[in-house]
Amino acid sequence: MSKTGWLLVLTSAILAVGANLLLRSGVERAGGLAAGITGLVNLARQPYFDLGLILYALATLVWIRVLSVEPLSIAYPVLVSITFLLVTMGAMLLFRESLAWHKILGLVVILAGIFIVSRS
Repeated sequence: MSKTGWLLVLTSAILAVGANLLLRSGVERAGGLAAGITGLVNLARQPYFDLGLILYALATLVWIRVLSVEPLSIAYPVLVSITFLLVTMGAMLLFRESLAWHKILGLVVILAGIFIVSRS
C-alpha cells in the first residue's frame, strides 16, 4: 500500500473509531434506545451521539477516497483490523471493558495480519 493509502486508511479508521466511541457514549447518556419516536428523539438530543454520526460521515468520505487509490482486497482488511484494535483499546479505557488473554492473543494475530497483508 502506498504512503498516501496508509494515511487515508488510518484517517478513516480513526474517524470510525471516534464515531463508535461517541455513539456508545451518546447511547449510554440517553439511557439506551427506547422504543418508538421518543427514544429516537432522546438519542438525537445527545451531542455525543450527533458528533458520532458526523464522524461516521467523514470516515465514509475518506474511505471513498481510499477506494480510488488502493485495491479493496488490501485496504479493507487493513481498515477493519486497525479499527478493531483501536475500538478495543478505546472501549477498555473509556468504558472499562475487560481485555482477557484470548483477546490479547487475537489482537497480536491481527497486528501480524495487518503487516502481512499490507506487504503484498
